[in-house]
Amino acid sequence: MLAYQHAYHAGNFADVHKHLALFSLTRYLLRKKSPVTYIDTHAGRGLYRLAEPETQKLKEYESGVGALWSARQALSGSSELLDGWLAALQRLQPGVAKTLSHYPGSPWWLAQGLRSHDRLSLFELHPGEHGHLDGQPLLQEARRIHGDGLAGLQRVLPVATPRLCVLIDPSYERKAEYAEVAESLSFVARKVRHAVVMIWYPLLPAGRHMTLLEAVRKADIRKVWRSELEVHSLDSATHGMYGSGLLVFNPPWGLGDELENALACLLPRFGPQARQRAGWWVAE
Repeated sequence: MLAYQHAYHAGNFADVHKHLALFSLTRYLLRKKSPVTYIDTHAGRGLYRLAEPETQKLKEYESGVGALWSARQALSGSSELLDGWLAALQRLQPGVAKTLSHYPGSPWWLAQGLRSHDRLSLFELHPGEHGHLDGQPLLQEARRIHGDGLAGLQRVLPVATPRLCVLIDPSYERKAEYAEVAESLSFVARKVRHAVVMIWYPLLPAGRHMTLLEAVRKADIRKVWRSELEVHSLDSATHGMYGSGLLVFNPPWGLGDELENALACLLPRFGPQARQRAGWWVAE
């Protein structure tokens, strides 16, 4: 199935959760001089114009990044991570007025801190989405591969650089993807034990994310941290996402606290039902 196009959901609350964590993670990795290979298994377009018909159809960005953009002056100084993230987002906007017109996907966030000795590989299976990705001038240094990211990940490991950071962010169109993602994490953990892996998953009323979580717990993988952001209660969610989840294998020390503090500042912007929880899913 290749029906999913992230343009319909670009900039929603789940993107904010995921990309704020990714921004924090890359900042921690850049504190060391040794080179890093970044791999994004489900890259999407890389950059989204909010005026696109797909994005305008649902306008999910309005209650996501749009709510934070409107409140950025009030949020200023509340979190160093949030300040840096919003500043990066502002630099991306064209023109002098810096009106919010574009939202970057994970490839753009990964590319922001790319140094000359780092490497970035972007996998995208959807032919239309890969076409957009391949034409992104902001990603000149990235290797863009039209293909299955989970299969591609297994082919390229181990990597030549001393460090590895992987983002696994599928659409979960197929139920089997939850188990496949857990299997991919197990593979990476065996091949590159020091790798840092971030996995995103949706919180849906059907609760299928528990397949992923329980498979990771049973796989004897250690040091897996979890963050979940809920913007609706499960009881009120009849369809669609009520929240966003992240697993991070081998998280840098301090990442959890930094992200939790930033999310705490954002919760009021996401509505009265918004809440977060975080902690070790599998302890060290």
